[in-house]
Amino acid sequence: MSDIDQVVTRTRRLEGILRTRFRARGRGLHQLITDSEERLPREIIGKLRYIATIRNKIVHEDDFKLEDKAQFVQACTVCEKELTPRSGRFIWGFTVALLILLTAAAGLFYYVNWAEFSMHF
Repeated sequence: MSDIDQVVTRTRRLEGILRTRFRARGRGLHQLITDSEERLPREIIGKLRYIATIRNKIVHEDDFKLEDKAQFVQACTVCEKELTPRSGRFIWGFTVALLILLTAAAGLFYYVNWAEFSMHF
């Protein structure tokens, strides 16, 4: 995936989060950030502005080259993680942990009582 593809894909994902979760309105990422600035965590706003600036430069300037791709990807990942609702991550983590616990309990139950069950087979 080229730099332009990756930048546009990641920024569109962030724009979608801002529009749906934070009810932001606007055309570009900068406008969406400005519109939802009071609802956003303070430590994320600077990273979002950095991402929006990189996106605008890579799309509109012919000679722009993304020098530190890892920093851009890390900023996008941090923003996506911070803007994603925590309850969804908590619910999925709890569900997976409960499923593993119940499976282990069932396995232990059959292991302890296998002598009684094997007579019926």
